[in-house]
Amino acid sequence: MHCLSSLDKTVGEFFTDVEKEKETHNYLSKEEIKEKVHKYNLAVTDKLKMTLNSNGIYTGFIKVQMELCKPSQTAGKPALSSNGCMNTLHISSTNTVGEVIEALLKKFLVTESPTKFALYKRCHREDQVYACKLSDREHPLYLRLVAGPRTETLSFVLREHEIGEWEAFSLPELQNFLRILDKEEDEQLQNLKERYAAYRHKLEEALSQAWKPG
Repeated sequence: MHCLSSLDKTVGEFFTDVEKEKETHNYLSKEEIKEKVHKYNLAVTDKLKMTLNSNGIYTGFIKVQMELCKPSQTAGKPALSSNGCMNTLHISSTNTVGEVIEALLKKFLVTESPTKFALYKRCHREDQVYACKLSDREHPLYLRLVAGPRTETLSFVLREHEIGEWEAFSLPELQNFLRILDKEEDEQLQNLKERYAAYRHKLEEALSQAWKPG
């Protein structure tokens, strides 16, 4: 019971921190953003620094790990796979999670709907690793700014959306599936009729031979 209590407390603290991050995002002043960007750039070790514009909007880089269980439909390029490859995107503080997902899919010419994918943030706390699905309205670059440049502290992961088997498909896609199933059903029925017709023909031939006078 003690272990469960400790785990519940840790998980509770984690989600409290998530809510605090959202609240902070709503009230950061230009001076606070400037200070955070400055500290972030001092801690950067891979030259992927952030740039603050005069209007308070900042740009920078995020790295997203691809963790896809199955190949995705693409146009002209090899399909994405679950090989854990890391991709770097240059984005703005105004870019939302939904826009980041669309940019990743566009980069790899993925033709599937963005609704089939979700962006997660992976946080490390002590010996625990937490994966939290981000809403489409959240801003990944802000999360990167608050957490600092270390991917050991915060990282982003693209995965297939964890929803029902058919819920991720659009109506035209579902209608196309039905057409394919109807076509396969017709083909199977035709094959079955041909097999039974051939069997009937052989049976009738055998019967006619049996009734011939010796």
